[in-house]
Amino acid sequence: MSETLSHRAPEPVGPYSHARRAGGLLFLAGIGPRVRGVEGVPGVTLSATGEVVAYDFERQCRQVFENIRLVLEDAGSSWDRIVDVTAFLTDMKRDFADFNRCYAEAFGHNTPTRTTVEVTRLPTPIAIELKVIATI
Repeated sequence: MSETLSHRAPEPVGPYSHARRAGGLLFLAGIGPRVRGVEGVPGVTLSATGEVVAYDFERQCRQVFENIRLVLEDAGSSWDRIVDVTAFLTDMKRDFADFNRCYAEAFGHNTPTRTTVEVTRLPTPIAIELKVIATI
């Protein structure tokens, strides 16, 4: 098994690699919308105490998709080789329809299997995180 740590995607928030290859499969860690080398999260407005007061969900979706694309490319795979997606949303009621629309635009004819779950929170002040499996 080999590990990949992309130098273009945002740094992991813990002691793990962006992706790990096992046979012909590539397993990506949860990828959020942060941007490498940039403080804060695109589309997120925080209060003085660090609480999320507003966020642009579509902007976060687009950034997550871009971060996944970077990790896939750096690991020797590509967007069209994604076979499974697990999506974590912090507000299913508010964001699920927008997620479906953004997802359909991003994936086009490639329709991997997908599981979408609502979670109470994610490790950083983000509204979405994706975990992906792709072929190499």
